[in-house]
Amino acid sequence: MVADDKTTPAKRNPGKQPAERSAPNDIDAFLKQARILGGAGEGRGRLIFALDATMSRQPTWDTACRLQAQMFEEAGKVGGLDVQLLYYRGFNECRASKWVSNTTALRDLMTGIQVRGGHTQIGKVLSHARRENGKRKIGALVFVGDAIEEPIDTLAARAGELGLLGVKAFVFQEGRDSTVESGFREIARLTGGAYARFDTNAAGQLADLLRAAAIYAAGGMKALETSSGRGGQLLLEQMRSR
Repeated sequence: MVADDKTTPAKRNPGKQPAERSAPNDIDAFLKQARILGGAGEGRGRLIFALDATMSRQPTWDTACRLQAQMFEEAGKVGGLDVQLLYYRGFNECRASKWVSNTTALRDLMTGIQVRGGHTQIGKVLSHARRENGKRKIGALVFVGDAIEEPIDTLAARAGELGLLGVKAFVFQEGRDSTVESGFREIARLTGGAYARFDTNAAGQLADLLRAAAIYAAGGMKALETSSGRGGQLLLEQMRSR
């Protein structure tokens, strides 16, 4: 479970609904499933897959879940990689699973998540990645979201810390809000990672991009450079331009 953060949220987007507490049974079910999924092996790459599950994503959530599941499956196809699922929603609810090498259970867990009204908690995602990296090296952070409601300067500082630690963030934006895009691109830039749009009409490209991020998490830049997919080339172009 991710510890609470003291960041004061900025003004909410008009599309967000008032925060509400998640049903205790819902939270307990997630934690129960997360506890039984097992831990990561030694010497393996590690990737955090983080999701915004707040109410603004509700109109496209069913479609997004299907694509997110496909992205998760692509990560699972990469050998030597352990994955952790992290999501936030509701009233200060931010949950993380165990590290696993078999992502099927986490994929099923993710597709059962329901959106809840609440503020974004990107700061917690970045702080969680930093703490996990302190325990054992994180290969990469993948984040899918559609909004920023926290002070960008605060998020930039945390992203910069990740960059100094060598943890790259691959940030996928759902929607076309230019302010959100600017913030997401800055997080990617400061970590040395890459930005892409979470386009529900381009499922194949998304899967390719996520697979490339997973390859990087498992084998580093050398492995990404030798991969043949177009997604790897797109990520490399951004990462080399930093």
